[in-house]
Amino acid sequence: MIHHRVKGHVVGDKFREILNQADRENRTYLVEHECKEILEGMGISTTGHLVARSEDEAAEISNTIRYPVVLKIVSPDVVHKSDADGVKLNLKNEEEVRRTYRDIVSAFRYQRVMGVSVQKMARPGIEAIIGVTRDPSFGRVLMFGLGGVFVEVLKDVTFRILPVTEKDVTDMIEEIKGYPLLKGYRGHAVDIPALKQLLLKISDLVTKFPEIKELDLNPVFLYPSGNMVVDARMFIGEFTEEATVKSDKAQNLHGLFYPDSIAVFGASNSEGKLGYNVFRNLLFHQFKGRLYPINPKSEYVQGIKAYKRITEVGEPVDLAIVVVPADAVPQVVEDCCKIGVRFIVVETAGFAETGEDGKKVQAKIKKIIEQSCCRVLGPNCSGVINTHHNMVQSIGLIGELGKGNIGLIAQAGVYAAGILTGLRHIMDFGIVATIGNKMDISETDILEYLGEDDHIDVIAMYMEDVKSGRRFIDVANRVTKKKPIIVLKSGRTEAGKKAVSSHTSSLAGDDQINSAAFRQSGIIRARNNEHMFDLTKAFAKQPIPRSDGVLVITYSGSLGVAATDMLHLNGMRLAELEPGLKNRLLDILPDYVKTLNPVDYSFSMDAEQLRKTIEIGVESDDVGSFIVVLQGEILGSFMNTLKKIDYKHKPILSCVACKEFVMDDVIRMEKAGFPVYSTAETAAEVLATMYQYGLRRSRQEQRKNLSMLT
Repeated sequence: MIHHRVKGHVVGDKFREILNQADRENRTYLVEHECKEILEGMGISTTGHLVARSEDEAAEISNTIRYPVVLKIVSPDVVHKSDADGVKLNLKNEEEVRRTYRDIVSAFRYQRVMGVSVQKMARPGIEAIIGVTRDPSFGRVLMFGLGGVFVEVLKDVTFRILPVTEKDVTDMIEEIKGYPLLKGYRGHAVDIPALKQLLLKISDLVTKFPEIKELDLNPVFLYPSGNMVVDARMFIGEFTEEATVKSDKAQNLHGLFYPDSIAVFGASNSEGKLGYNVFRNLLFHQFKGRLYPINPKSEYVQGIKAYKRITEVGEPVDLAIVVVPADAVPQVVEDCCKIGVRFIVVETAGFAETGEDGKKVQAKIKKIIEQSCCRVLGPNCSGVINTHHNMVQSIGLIGELGKGNIGLIAQAGVYAAGILTGLRHIMDFGIVATIGNKMDISETDILEYLGEDDHIDVIAMYMEDVKSGRRFIDVANRVTKKKPIIVLKSGRTEAGKKAVSSHTSSLAGDDQINSAAFRQSGIIRARNNEHMFDLTKAFAKQPIPRSDGVLVITYSGSLGVAATDMLHLNGMRLAELEPGLKNRLLDILPDYVKTLNPVDYSFSMDAEQLRKTIEIGVESDDVGSFIVVLQGEILGSFMNTLKKIDYKHKPILSCVACKEFVMDDVIRMEKAGFPVYSTAETAAEVLATMYQYGLRRSRQEQRKNLSMLT
């Protein structure tokens, strides 16, 4: 009997029928003909899923679909058919089919054989691979790449978090290294619109059927018209809801960042203790609200009346900071919840990060707050700094801070405190939030809040892992439409990677998924600490460039060339001045200067020449930004002149070679709002990143306006 392929769309009932069959046979994956039946139900073209259970059926099917054909083993015991020599290609007649059928059945006589799949031999095309896997942080992830050597050796694949949009799949297709082959090579191109539709259908498939844990379509042949799935594999399992939904509790964190009153458990008079540091910071930075030190052994703490327990305060307390031993924290949290404290910052360490005993104490705290309206930051964090509210909760003593427009979210409290010690001299932070073990309040919660805080213009994040990844992406996507997000994510290597069953999973390194998720939501990923803050200070101090044309002004020809090279490597270009502006520039330049961009004054450049040159660039429609390479020995002479220039939304980034030897002047330049970099290449790369961010935001705004019109 010949099993005919199902026509029309496979509805949910058909999928359940296939799923139930696999469950009865104790299978965690679907065999190829089942996968293709589902795919064809979604309107996806395949090479067929006819299964022969005898030599005669194999011959009959082959004669019907016409030669050449392919025979494949169908067995729940054989997942990787090609590796097991269970695929025979290009069979040209009935005699070859019959002999091959017998050979396959004999070779797999010790496995459970459901039959042999007979398929039409697909005509050659450009080979691709499409897959889906699940990431612990971000949930379902779509993969696309070119097959064959491109995937096996070069690993030329890209990822996006599901579900995807048409823009997402367009970006996926265009960002692989093999994209020129798809677009057209020696007169051969593939059907890009059909490929986009295929990727969108796969996204729709796994959204409709979340029991699909992993999926491989490999290979998929791409043609000038349409495409064809040649082989398919699905791994299934019990569906578990991904942690992407907001907490049931209110998400407004305003009281965490702008409390009117703070109680400090463990506040101390003893210098060197963490409780001393936290309370000293609040006093030193002149917190304007009410302070209640909680210390059962002291009548006063650092001159402020103390209380033995919070129930004695007798007034509303908005926020509590906890710096007491870990085993005492659950009782403190319970007391706070009882009197209506809305936010609790647990800076104490010794919880889940230390082992099983610590996990039990942390779990106890979580159970307490689940039965209340309290929100907890931490434990094992260093609290919150809000310079616009004169609030510094850090466990490390922090000196003077300026009121800034930078928001910093750090998983490690010590990291944030260490960064501030040095960077506060050249960067002004508005809000710094450390999240520690993020038992309750996560990086996503804080990111969402900072996205709405009018004091914050740029957000930097140091992350070790991501909680509720799908929600993180959704929130980041909204925030990046208004403010740049720059992330330093640790854990870039694939050490310790678990064994995986599908090809897609084997290619899905954790760091690749992180990078894909960040690209998808518009996040700018930093390579390291220095890179993150190089980007952050530029976004914080300077406007976004509105065009890709750059005017480079230098005292050193070699540094001008270095800037030019890096600009071109990052998709930027040297601006072209209008004829009248060129003549004005020639009047300023020394006779020996021949190039008008980069403008190379050699060692003769002074502040007045720099001012006039920048003002000419400001008038040019083609100049969108400036890179100025300044001589360190006379750096101070340029500062007052730069501050007086009206550069009309055209950013100026500066380079000072060996700047570490003239740090006093560098700090004054930074304070004046002009980012200083050690190399021209760094300045050029940062400028290009700013332009690309602005371009993406502009395109999003255009799409939004267009959708409103339609």
